[in-house]
Amino acid sequence: MTYHAGDYDVIVIGAGHAGCEAALAAAKMGSNTLMLSLNLDMIAFMPCNPSLGGPAKGIVVREIDALGGAMGKVIDKTHIQMRMLNTGKGPAVQALRAQADKPLYIQEMKNILENEPNITMKQAMVNELIIEDGVCKGIITETNAAYYSEKVIITTGTFMRGKILVGDYEYESGPNNQRVSVKLSENLEELGFDLTRFKTGTPPRVNSHTIDYSKTEIQPGDEKPQGFSYETTEFITDQIPCWLTHTNERTHEVINDNLTLSAMYSGMKRGTGPRYCPSIEDKIVRFHDKPRHQVFLEPEGRNTKEVYVQGLSTSLPEYIQTEILRSVPGLEEAEMMRPGYAIEYDSVKATQLWPTLETKKVAGLYTAGQINGTSGYEEAAGQGIIAGINAALAVQGKEPFILDRSQSYIGVLIDDLVTKGTREPYRLLTSRAEYRLLLRHDNADLRLTELGYELGLISEARYNNFQEKLRLIDEGKEVLHKQIVKVADHVQDALVRAKSTPLKDASRALDLLKRPEITFDVIEEMIGEQDYPAEVKEQIEIQTKYEGYIKKSLEQVDRMLKMEDKKIPDNINYDDIHSLADEAREKLKEIRPMSIGQASRISGVNPADISILLVYVEQGKLARS
Repeated sequence: MTYHAGDYDVIVIGAGHAGCEAALAAAKMGSNTLMLSLNLDMIAFMPCNPSLGGPAKGIVVREIDALGGAMGKVIDKTHIQMRMLNTGKGPAVQALRAQADKPLYIQEMKNILENEPNITMKQAMVNELIIEDGVCKGIITETNAAYYSEKVIITTGTFMRGKILVGDYEYESGPNNQRVSVKLSENLEELGFDLTRFKTGTPPRVNSHTIDYSKTEIQPGDEKPQGFSYETTEFITDQIPCWLTHTNERTHEVINDNLTLSAMYSGMKRGTGPRYCPSIEDKIVRFHDKPRHQVFLEPEGRNTKEVYVQGLSTSLPEYIQTEILRSVPGLEEAEMMRPGYAIEYDSVKATQLWPTLETKKVAGLYTAGQINGTSGYEEAAGQGIIAGINAALAVQGKEPFILDRSQSYIGVLIDDLVTKGTREPYRLLTSRAEYRLLLRHDNADLRLTELGYELGLISEARYNNFQEKLRLIDEGKEVLHKQIVKVADHVQDALVRAKSTPLKDASRALDLLKRPEITFDVIEEMIGEQDYPAEVKEQIEIQTKYEGYIKKSLEQVDRMLKMEDKKIPDNINYDDIHSLADEAREKLKEIRPMSIGQASRISGVNPADISILLVYVEQGKLARS
């Protein structure tokens, strides 16, 4: 028999990266929020690689911070190494990547949550949702505690009916031998949700004392201090290096000889794995022509000797894993502290969600994170903050918050999930964003801080600093536009050093900055140092150099937004549109797109179907008027 344990505005089930951002966003927007976790000592745990960021993913962390989220601030305080990737390429693909101190990251995130006045944290297993007339009204725990709320957000990660597999051995478990949620999965199926099985895997962890680093290549962090959060002012300088080694012919021989013992190749594993994060067995089979594969040795923290063997994700038996490790240069004497494993788990097919991440089947119920079929901490956190924002807005009776594809990678991620679905754990890539020149690491604040402020997630002080940055960028561009650079020896010398064509006539400084090889530093050699912060100089340079490309991208965005503005009525009956192709009709009925733009991105809906749909919608408007 249940008992009434409490009433809240928002309940968040799960305290991983999605759950943390969801709870913080809802609470900071004024919602009385209950956060439930299977284990309060595992808040924001990193069960896989001890890192955040990288291409696309690092930009998501910046976007979360620009909206007022916590992930960027926490990793800035707790990392052991920070590197900017792709510095030799254009700004559209540059991104930060940080090695995390895993125990310290948990401690810092938990501290933030515990000190948020609108958050109540409890350790509990949720077994059932309370549904009344198709609306989610709360949850029931395994101890029969009934908590009621206006909105519920499920962020259970890989814990729903989780199953660990190592060779032919399997057992029910979440990551790191945590308890697994079974009844919540069953309850979702009873409510009519379509679930699917996905899988992911981890590599072994080894003892640092048993690694011969002399046989590996050092991978240090950047000397230049930097961070993910726009609010970070104090930077960690005592960084810890990672190390690079490689597999070899012996490694591949061991794996090939034992493929049938892998949970993946023995047929035990039924879930679909991530294409872009393959196991070492996958790599050997799919890329059999490659003589070696990279293996990164990544420390898991400052006060632990565990080292994450990035690149050797596997579900082979433990004794085979030891043999594989000891075939790798530097790991000949390595002692394995934790074996690698694969994990299968339930996820919700994301086409059952609205772009707000509210479910279509049950009003007031949201899902975010790996339960929606994504992989990665960053993708989870990006969904979490959007689900938390929309739950809080719904409690307040306000319009939902939806980021479009031109505004953020978070918008790309969610649109891909709810419009196209995914047949494997989804990973964000820069190639998924058609407007990636606009969605850069450097300009996340310019894109999203205004929105975060309007939502109440950005403080007044931070917003004022942001406004000052905008003013300085405009002022700096105007100064360079007015500054005439005359032909002079020091100017010509600066151009020669930059391997640029010498001046024949006087030129505006801003025009010189458009040259690909000319940086703001070179301009300062010519006209003297400019008293602007580094981030302002960076924006002036990027906006000037890529002005033409940015303008073209913005024109494409305008065309796209016109399609997004053409809303499809909620009560539309696709069976009444007889000219639609059968496949298009079925997909439109399943996804129920909110706009013509979203409909155009559904697989199986072709341009002819869109034209027919557009005419039908326009006729409907005419008839109503």
